[in-house]
Amino acid sequence: MLLEHEVDLEFRSRQLEALQEKVNAVAEATRLSIPSCPHCGRRMAPHDARSVSWLARFGRLRVPVPRYRCPNCPYQCRPLLDVLGVEPGRVTGSLARLLALLAIIAPYPLAARLAWLLLGVTISPMGIWRVTQRLGQAAAVYSDELSRYHADSRSAAAPVQDAPPAVVLGVDGCMLGMQIRTRRRRRGGEQRLPALPVIEEGRFREVKTGVLLLPQERVETSPGRRSVVRRFLVTCLGDADEIFRRLYAQLRELGWVGANTVVVIVGDGAEWIWNRANMFVRRCEILDFWHALEHAWEFARLRHGAGSLQADQWVHQIAEDLRAGKVHEVISGLKRLHPKTPELRESWQALIRYYSENAGRMRYDEYLRLGYGIGSGAVESAHKQVVHARLRQAGMRWSEAGARRLLALRLLLLNDHWALLDRLEMVPLA
Repeated sequence: MLLEHEVDLEFRSRQLEALQEKVNAVAEATRLSIPSCPHCGRRMAPHDARSVSWLARFGRLRVPVPRYRCPNCPYQCRPLLDVLGVEPGRVTGSLARLLALLAIIAPYPLAARLAWLLLGVTISPMGIWRVTQRLGQAAAVYSDELSRYHADSRSAAAPVQDAPPAVVLGVDGCMLGMQIRTRRRRRGGEQRLPALPVIEEGRFREVKTGVLLLPQERVETSPGRRSVVRRFLVTCLGDADEIFRRLYAQLRELGWVGANTVVVIVGDGAEWIWNRANMFVRRCEILDFWHALEHAWEFARLRHGAGSLQADQWVHQIAEDLRAGKVHEVISGLKRLHPKTPELRESWQALIRYYSENAGRMRYDEYLRLGYGIGSGAVESAHKQVVHARLRQAGMRWSEAGARRLLALRLLLLNDHWALLDRLEMVPLA
């Protein structure tokens, strides 16, 4: 361990020297070409050359950066900064991407500690927040543009010659606590910061998450337990129409939706899911099996008592019949019951109505035979990985912009598209 530490310290300084030489070479090459004003087209004149520094992975770089001004208009520029893609006093792109990777896994103060332990870089939590916001904005803009591109009927999608016969689409929503203060809290002297106000009703936003997977890529990891080889996640802090637009864009980007592809939509019975499923001509709608049983459990607890053996046996029989595709027999059996109390009668009528309205989505024997699956476990797991693991820790509240940017970065990581950040420019934020 000591030997590795010595080598790291020795070669870190050499790497910084080598990087400084390359930056100096770029600066010298840039100095040879005089830019022209983009507004009036006149040749710009050099104004000054102030020394500028950046924080890189191996240490701090410093180089004089010439500033040019147009003699005809007030336009000025520093071409070297545009060539290097950096801002004065900021973090270089390579280090920024590593810091953002830490920030989407751990809170910003903890990410700052990890940056020192793992990278040997001293940076404040606010510095990590800043680079994360800039990269997150670039990722969010890319996602928005991709959705807008595929929404245009004239756009070109991925080849669909090898489009799968069926693709499973699961979608659901979860709540995220939002900030309610209009300005940042600031400490005055030794004064303690005031407590955050309680999040009232209406201070939550729903994060909608979708997951795409292929039925043939489900493998049985153990008897009775299946796992997915790969999946693609989509999320948005928006309405139902937006999440379905993004799901459709991802399907076209992957080349998974052809003329004969059946889109299998798995949902928990929410109307906003089924109302937008008709955007797919060839589709199969499936009501999540476990949500269907939850309604049966509510009636069983009222009828037989919570925790009773009779309730457990009755729901178990309902589950066996539904799994066998006997949904109409289950409905007929429910109609033969005669609840006595008004509360029990109301629950009974709601259960019959729920099963009758979703009977066409409860042919579970057929879905299992086709390999579609009957549960929404994939999207429930996606909620935990995309949202809960990072954005729903104790005391966390988010601005809309901050939540969107962090969600966009987490999607790149979980979809194994993190290398896409190398092709996106860091967005300057005010």
